[in-house]
Parts: sequence; C-alpha cells; structure tokens
Amino acid sequence: MTVIPVRYGLILAAMAVLTTGCGLAAELDREADPARTATRAAPGPAEPGVPFAPPAEPPRPTSTEGCPATGVKVWTGMVNAAMGLRSMPVTLTNCGTSVQRLNGYPDVRVRDVNRERMDVTVLKGSEPITTLEDPGAHPVTLKPGESAHSVFVWRYSTVDAATQRGSGVYVEIGPAPGTARQTVEPEGGLDIGETGMLGTTAWEKFVD
Repeated sequence: MTVIPVRYGLILAAMAVLTTGCGLAAELDREADPARTATRAAPGPAEPGVPFAPPAEPPRPTSTEGCPATGVKVWTGMVNAAMGLRSMPVTLTNCGTSVQRLNGYPDVRVRDVNRERMDVTVLKGSEPITTLEDPGAHPVTLKPGESAHSVFVWRYSTVDAATQRGSGVYVEIGPAPGTARQTVEPEGGLDIGETGMLGTTAWEKFVD
C-alpha cells in the first residue's frame, strides 16, 4: 500500500465519541469510581485528583515545517488513565503535496529507554484489553493537510521508576506494515510492562 505526506492536524477533542455503552469511556469511568459513589455533574474542566479527562485539543500547525520525506507526520496526544486502563490518541497527517491512502491499522513497535525492542503484542482492535468501537480496515484518502486518527489502549504493568524498566519510552508508528515508521516519545511513556499488550483501532479520517 502506498502512503502519503501529512501536516500536523487536529485530534478529536474527546475520544469518548469513539466509545459506546460499555466502551472505553464507560470502563474508564467504572475504574475511576467502581462503587459508583461519585455525584455526576455538568461537564466542565477536570478537577484535581480526577484520574481521567478527555484528551486536550492540540493547536493546529500553521506550516509544514518538519514534514518527513514520506509526506506524512505521526504524533501522539495525551495519555489518559483511570486505575489500570490507559488510552492515547494518535494522529497521522498528510503534510505533503500528494494524496495519501490508508487502509487498516498502524504498524507499531515499542522500545524501552535503551531503544531495545520490547516484547509487546500489538493487536488489531482493543480486545481483550477493553471494549472499544473500532471502524475496522477501510479505505481512507487524505488530501494534503487532512488527517486520520487511531486510538491505542493498554493496561498498566509494573514499571521501575528509577530505571524506567517496563516503560515504552519510544514508540515507532507507521501508516501500515512495510512503510516507514516514525519514532515518537509519548509524554510519560507507555507503562505497558515488558510483555504487555497494546490495542489499536484502524485509521479513521478526522473530519473538521
């Protein structure tokens, strides 16, 4: 499959729209308050101590500066956590001058602080980690400036705070198997453990 360039794009302001029923948002809420003791309030800014909040909306870039030779740019958003469940939005933007075509799931490798590849199982879909709505593989066409997104989910596993052993410090993400990967460093790393599982959703076009 041929993939094409990308310019930084907007990620969804709230990844909760990708979830329904007992999806990711519901499970994050359950884990944050398993006894359902919290009083629901009108939506507003997250209060101190609340373990989960929707991803912030990154600013839209004003130029294609830093666009790789492949013509696509990959970047990650804020890691959201509730007890042991984690989620992270991933954006791929066409920062080039020609059309890019996707059809499937990101190609991912996770590396530790020493850049050694970790024994992480990358899944197509989110199960058995959690239940998350996944559009499945389907054709996605990105014109210059347009973006697609995926969501990564995992469960917390022991990480040594001193050595960062068990933390996925570097994440290599490609549009599809066989394409060039780009290395990103998610803030705080992926506390996935040395033999964890990483769920992914298929690329889906981001609509303004």
